[in-house]
Amino acid sequence: MRKNLSRSAPLAYTNGSFVSQNPTLLDISMQDTIRRILTARVYDVAEETPLDPLRRLSARLERPVLLKREDLQPVFSFKIRGAYNKIAGLSETELSKGVICASAGNHAQGVALAAARRNARAVIVMPTTTPGIKVAAVRALGGQVVLHGDSFDAAYAHARDLERQTGAAFIHPFDDPEVIAGQGTVGLEIARQHADPIEAVFVPIGGGGLAAGVAAIIKFLRPETRVIGVEPVDAPTMKSAIDAGQVVTLNEVGLFADGVAVRRAGEMTFDLCKTLLDEIVLVDTDAICAAIKDIFDDSRAIAEPSGAVALAGLKAWSAAHPGTGALVAINSGANVNFDRLRHVAERAEIGEGAEALLAVAMRDDRDDYRRFLTSLDGRSVTEFNYRWSGDGQAQIFVGVALTNGADEREDLIAALRDGGYAVEDMSDNETAKLHVRYMVGGRTVGLPHERILRFQFPERPGAFLRFLNSLQPAWALTLFHYRNHGDDVGRVLAGISVPPQDHDRFAAALAELGYPYVEETDNPACRLFLDGA
Repeated sequence: MRKNLSRSAPLAYTNGSFVSQNPTLLDISMQDTIRRILTARVYDVAEETPLDPLRRLSARLERPVLLKREDLQPVFSFKIRGAYNKIAGLSETELSKGVICASAGNHAQGVALAAARRNARAVIVMPTTTPGIKVAAVRALGGQVVLHGDSFDAAYAHARDLERQTGAAFIHPFDDPEVIAGQGTVGLEIARQHADPIEAVFVPIGGGGLAAGVAAIIKFLRPETRVIGVEPVDAPTMKSAIDAGQVVTLNEVGLFADGVAVRRAGEMTFDLCKTLLDEIVLVDTDAICAAIKDIFDDSRAIAEPSGAVALAGLKAWSAAHPGTGALVAINSGANVNFDRLRHVAERAEIGEGAEALLAVAMRDDRDDYRRFLTSLDGRSVTEFNYRWSGDGQAQIFVGVALTNGADEREDLIAALRDGGYAVEDMSDNETAKLHVRYMVGGRTVGLPHERILRFQFPERPGAFLRFLNSLQPAWALTLFHYRNHGDDVGRVLAGISVPPQDHDRFAAALAELGYPYVEETDNPACRLFLDGA
């Protein structure tokens, strides 16, 4: 990738304007972008957001890490800056015809609020897949929502049709000089708020408006600072364009980080990003989830997935480039559906290397379970899924807590294999993480005396071993399902084969164990999906 312009053709401030010593068309574009950023009208509605230190993450990475808090804007996203800067420049005649845009949510809220401040009608075309929280927010701000298509591209095409029919001013989400300039004020604030050197600024990329604006002003004011774009690995829109040397349209993009799920970068943003960005880092869903957790741990703020993309990239880049220089990530937004947090919490531990998910084959024998748990060398079990098969072999899906990431995971797997266990690493297996872990079990045959019990285990080391030790050798463990969800008790579903003549002894053993439980043998869910007798 070509290096930034400011190193090869520095701009000088002369007679009230920025002039390149060797002007080119790109230099002229740069001058115009910088002028627009410095004169942008954003603070009628936008806030100058803080640049907060992430102390816990800084200690972990052994270098200063700061987070630009664009989640604190009135619409919980940086998008208000570009939208208002564009709308503020429209004439009264243009405003009288209203404004229109296409957006997956954050730009929509910015346009709705900006239009309301300028007393203009706003029509917002949004994909039908847009999170409900964003649709509701746009309506609350006075925007007229039109749901159309299942992607940004379909919504964009429909918005353009409505523009032609109504004469409303189209407010592009990223590929507009005034929008780019408004977003660039984020970089202007970063440079002003942190007077000390900054090694790198990390910017999320969807269509590229924020990245282009921030890169332009940072490279002008701080040419020694690296500006690094970050994209999801399943939505590498700008990286694909730069690699191809031209804007390209991706066939599809992942929707987890919906705020950056754009199939085609802008022409203007591409021209700026290909020259000004030092590199682009790609991150996966687990890394994004881990970054959401990092932001919460340090600030108690909940970022949307696209809002945490930049921090995920910062962590990945820092791991590959050790040092002591300050790093800045932009938290671009906090518009996340509450139910999305279930997935985030489930994947964050894997994303930060704090959990290994393993498929382990062993003899279906109580002593082998004990030996397996002992071989974990004191590590906590975070998940344990097992169902009796009747063939003398057990296939366990187990989660194990780690403290030293991938290296420890590899050491653990090697140790288990040396101990005679057949182990498959499922930590990076998307199908296993999304589906198979929840499907371990099912109907089985040959268990006429199976009892199904729902327990509350104490969340402390040794709780599972104590449970195993409470069972008589004749009572076979036929099912076990446990997943740590951060509670003070572990919620366990267990199956145990107990002959009728042993029911009294079994009740006494459970009473001595002392773990609260509920009998679920006759629960319709258990009868329909677990009982094969």
